[in-house]
Amino acid sequence: MTNKREISKEISGHSELVQNNLSFNFELDKLLDEILKTKAETILIQLPDGLKPKAKEIQEIVKEKFPAVKLTFWSGSCFGACDVPNVKDFDLLVQFGHSEWK
Repeated sequence: MTNKREISKEISGHSELVQNNLSFNFELDKLLDEILKTKAETILIQLPDGLKPKAKEIQEIVKEKFPAVKLTFWSGSCFGACDVPNVKDFDLLVQFGHSEWK
């Protein structure tokens, strides 16, 4: 069993994904830390249309660290932070966006 300190060391370096010479900072280290902290077993990830092609890469990184986690990617609309899917039975909802929300 991997402990929290070992996972935290491994998490760094998984924040940026590159597509067509464009670098996107997905802050995946925060996602992986949150999964570890909350012990989430079922996760819903919502991506805007422009970032949906990155779903497979996000899945691979999460499953590498947490193979037992059940990931679901929302295929419906995503028009910003106020567009929250009306679903139940997920331990964690993660919304990615094009801009930082302050």
